[in-house]
Amino acid sequence: MKRGFGETKIIAVDADTGRAHAAVTETAKTFVFRDRIWSHDVKGLGREILWASERDGWRHLYLVDGATGRVVRQITKGNWLVRDIGHVDDEKRQIWFSASGFVPGEDPYYKHWFRVDFDGRNLTRLTAENATHEVRFAPDMATYVDVYSRTDLPETMELHDARDGRLIQTLEKGDVTALNAAGFRPPERFTAKGRDGKTDIYGLVVRPRNYDPAKRYPVIENIYAGPHDSFVPKAFWPFGGFSGGDKVMGMQQLADLGFVVVMIDGMGTANRSKAFHDVAWKNLADSGFPDRIAWMKALAAKDSGVDISRVGIYGGSAGGQSTLNALLFHPEFYKAGVAYAGCFDNRMDKIDWNEQWLGYPVDQSYLDASGVVHAKQLQGKLMLVVGEQDSNVDPASTTQVVDALIKADKDFDLLVIPGGEHTAGRSTGPVAYAMRRQYAFFLKALRGEE
Repeated sequence: MKRGFGETKIIAVDADTGRAHAAVTETAKTFVFRDRIWSHDVKGLGREILWASERDGWRHLYLVDGATGRVVRQITKGNWLVRDIGHVDDEKRQIWFSASGFVPGEDPYYKHWFRVDFDGRNLTRLTAENATHEVRFAPDMATYVDVYSRTDLPETMELHDARDGRLIQTLEKGDVTALNAAGFRPPERFTAKGRDGKTDIYGLVVRPRNYDPAKRYPVIENIYAGPHDSFVPKAFWPFGGFSGGDKVMGMQQLADLGFVVVMIDGMGTANRSKAFHDVAWKNLADSGFPDRIAWMKALAAKDSGVDISRVGIYGGSAGGQSTLNALLFHPEFYKAGVAYAGCFDNRMDKIDWNEQWLGYPVDQSYLDASGVVHAKQLQGKLMLVVGEQDSNVDPASTTQVVDALIKADKDFDLLVIPGGEHTAGRSTGPVAYAMRRQYAFFLKALRGEE
């Protein structure tokens, strides 16, 4: 991988002569998505290489001549993208994989599973239900177990024939009778147009269990906008507690205090087209905010109980950075935020994450996204939470923001978790304390309640 993430190669070296050549070369005007690089050396001979690429605007599979680097053929194509590669059979010359966006009218993040020949023929869809599917194949590839669900549909587990997807037996069905009796209601799946007025933006809405549409409820966004993935849950998700891979304060618990809590995947996140993803390129300050704000305005237009004059936001890590930037760059919309362990200035964080989206060398785009540089613009209420021994994002990233806020004479709250790691206050350490502090913060800032 060339520094700056604009080019990656597979290099083949002749062990006898030491001569090297590029067996595969991938370039991009923006970034090569390192986290989704995938290759397979057919029969281990170096003559044919299966390769995943976004070169036509969607992530698809290609067959490459390993001797020349020439693309022999594009195996999959269309306005949809390959997600997981489950199995490759070199003898039968077949690939089993999941894909998103293949089925018109479905949520484009749902995963379905397929088989295709190396020559691109005989594309066979193996899963059918309008849901997202996770599949595990038997070692002999004769059968597979499919677990499918939606946020409003409990899991079903089925055994299928891997040749044609035929159902052999339903193994298990999720029973949520007791959960529903306890007051559970699934989050609402909501879709609205993004900043361009054309692109569908997908999210979830969690309301109080005693929601009264005649009342007005402040809105709180649970944000994680890291370009390395998409984050709004698609599978059954009864307890509302995940963001960016870290357990955070449960969205239902927060909603039950008198808020409408939302989670949205805006432009700049992954698992859509390359153009959708490229919005993040040299533009981390964006965080999909124009799409998120348009989505929440559409929700408020549909539901009079949604009060977008009182909007809060919270998130951790990249979500912490986005939380601060919401208050810095969109204070007309976001009024209060709780930022956990943010990478607030991309010049001092990990090369393999920050340079993938901002490139190299360091340029103005790094300054444009910096919460340190723009701290003086703070409006609204802010609480910063950081673990003293964070080994993912240096806690000094938070300290730099604190320093800049003090120099700008800005009021804010700061909670330091002694001995805390990157997940401090979210999934490890004194969770109950940080949870209470976050809930109290939003109650006061958005509802005027102690």
